[in-house]
This record gives sequence, structure tokens and C-alpha cells, in this order.
Amino acid sequence: MSARDVARHAGVSVATVSRVLNASGPVADKVRRQVVAAVEILGYTPNAAARALVRSRSETIGAVVPTLENASFAIAVEALQARLRAAGYTLLLASSGYDSANESTQVRTLLTRGVEGVVVVGGSHHAEIEQLCAARGVPLVQTWTLRPDAACVGFDNRAVGRQLADYLLDLGHRHIGVIAGVTRGNDRAAARVAGIAEALAARGLALAREHLIERPYRIAEGQIGLRALLASEPRPTAVICGNDLLAFGALLEARKHGIAVPGELSIAGIDDLEFAAELDPPLTTLRVPAEEIGRRSAEYLIDRLEGRTVATVTEVATSLIVRGSTAPAPTSTLPTSTGPQPAGPNQGDDR
Repeated sequence: MSARDVARHAGVSVATVSRVLNASGPVADKVRRQVVAAVEILGYTPNAAARALVRSRSETIGAVVPTLENASFAIAVEALQARLRAAGYTLLLASSGYDSANESTQVRTLLTRGVEGVVVVGGSHHAEIEQLCAARGVPLVQTWTLRPDAACVGFDNRAVGRQLADYLLDLGHRHIGVIAGVTRGNDRAAARVAGIAEALAARGLALAREHLIERPYRIAEGQIGLRALLASEPRPTAVICGNDLLAFGALLEARKHGIAVPGELSIAGIDDLEFAAELDPPLTTLRVPAEEIGRRSAEYLIDRLEGRTVATVTEVATSLIVRGSTAPAPTSTLPTSTGPQPAGPNQGDDR
């Protein structure tokens, strides 16, 4: 089945069929109805690749995320794809593994496939990514971050760290530990740690080296991270985790050691994943609107490609969700743990 068959059945030229199917030129209403009727009768499905060639457009968008394991990225990608699909675009997805060289390779590959727009995560990349997109006239949007000098959809990660630290400091905590994502290759994780350190410094405190543990974003790694913090002196009375998975692991490890949360130890996360409210105790966390990030990223690219005026910087709102895993600082220090000693604190791939 081809456009020629449709043209023969409708009694028109192949060029007329092409104009109707691609909306590429004026066609009389009567003729348009004849072509549409022929398409329906014959069950003709236009070849997408051929249509793209006719229109000089691929109608595809490329996205590169650091990992497919992270639930927040999955939520954002789902929203990105849904909004693009509604506008007639197809999403091509790749993962970089938190490797900037691999990210550049993936973006180059997407560009060779003719994508019309590119989505990446974070604001720190090889310079060639922006250069390649600019040279080809392909709009690029950076997500989960804010950059005044680039198109972006996200939030201030440093402010997120400050907000969580200030909240715990206001509860009277002075010994605050951090189980962060691995900061190497992750500007968002590094910015959150910097924000926590700033909040402490503003009150005359410092983030002790032994109180900063970097682990991959997995539940088991949160357990390892808390074991490391429990071995430090003085022990923290509160722990900020780089995401909810790490916080979940910390909660499990605290229970394993018989440490009451929040009576003896407060624990907070970042993301507000679906399970956060169902934990025991429910997790205090900083809510990040992953779905909105995905949807607004799609809308930015759609507007750019369709010639509409669009804001370059889109900031989404985060919010502190206070639940039962945090409370005022205890009046005495935590008891000494008799549990297993921690593994090395600063190794692994981030999520």
C-alpha cells in the first residue's frame, strides 16, 4: 500500500495526497475529503520517515539522563514523553551513567539521528554539547538545575540544602551529618552539600569531614552511610540524605541499631517519592516536582520548535514536607553502637 494507491482511489495526484497528509499546501475541501476517505477505506498508514523527509523534520526529541534507576528521573521522563506525544513528537532516550564523556557521546548520536531538540540533566557538561546543538540550530534545555545563562527547567539545589539544614538547626540540632549522593560528576549533589555547609557556617558551625558521607543513590548505600556516621565523634543528632532512597536506608539502619527516630536521631530526605509518606516513621523530605520538570521541558522545546516566544529560565517550586522522622534535638548524645563498623564512605557511582 502506497500514496500512489491512495491517489488512484481518490482520483487525485500523488502530490495532492502528500499535501493533505503533510498539511504542506492548500487543498480544496472536497478534494481533502476524497483523500481522507480513500485513506480510511484502504487502511493506509503514511510512512513516518518519508513524511519527515518531505517536511524536512524528524519530529523527534532526544533526552539523556544520568541513570534509569532513579525514580525521579523516570517520573520526569514519563511526563516529558507524554507531553511530546500529545504534540506529535517521539522521544529518544539515552543514559550516561553519570559520565560526562558518555553524555557527550549520547548527545552526538542523538543529533546524528536528526533530533529536533535535546534534554539533559544538570548544568555542568562538556562544552561541546552546547556547541554542537547551537551549530545545528537544535534547542537544548538543561533540567534539575537553574542557570541564568542557559535554557533550563529546575530549581536551586544549593537552596534546597540550605533549607533542610536551616530546618534542622531551628530544631536545635548542632551535629548534623550528611549522606550525599556522590558529588563527582553530579553538580546537583555538590550544590546541595554546599548549601548545607553554608547554613551551618551562618550559625558558626562547620560540616565536619567525618560527617559527610558520599554514597550511590540506593537503599543499601544509605545503610552503609549511616553506619559510617554512627562511628563518628560526636555522633550526629540529625542526618540529611541526598535523596529518599538513602534516607530509607538510614531509617532501616537506625532501626537495626535500636536507635529511636526521631527521638534520638532525626532523618530527612529529598524528592518525596511515593513511599516516603508510608515509611515508619513517615519521612520528612524536600519535595521536588519531577513530573512538572518533565512536562515543562517538553513545553519549552515544543514552543521553540513552533516559533512561539518562550521563557529561557523556568523555576519550579520545591517544598519542605515535615513528617514524623524529624523532631527537636535530643538533650543527650546517642548511645554507642555495638553494630558492625562501616565500609569506606566515599566510593561508588552517584544516582
